[in-house]
Amino acid sequence: PVSVGMSLDIASIDTISEINMDYTATIFLRQRWTDERLCFDGNKSLSLDGRLVEMLWVPDTFIVDSKKSFLHDITVENRLIRIYPNGTVLYAIRITTTVSCSMDLTKYPMDKQTCTLQLESCKT
Repeated sequence: PVSVGMSLDIASIDTISEINMDYTATIFLRQRWTDERLCFDGNKSLSLDGRLVEMLWVPDTFIVDSKKSFLHDITVENRLIRIYPNGTVLYAIRITTTVSCSMDLTKYPMDKQTCTLQLESCKT
């Protein structure tokens, strides 16, 4: 079993749609785990080209209730991969996602809405 640490920063909430019952946000997702196979001698970390992510195991994290999402790729995919000598991997990506949010507007304009951003991972 692999233990994955995760942090998330919301860069922006771009739109909220009462008609579609959703919101769109841009987030920075950082995940950290240790893979013993990636241990190496040295005392500095290695930053890898984002295209090499296809060669690594990465968590299958997904956004619950996402209607659509995309990774930013101007001018290259916005991915960071850093490997530390002890095999710890830092993987960071920038995502824009549109997420469902059931809103109860019966008390509008005195209503208060709570929308969540939930991440999960499947074990395969």
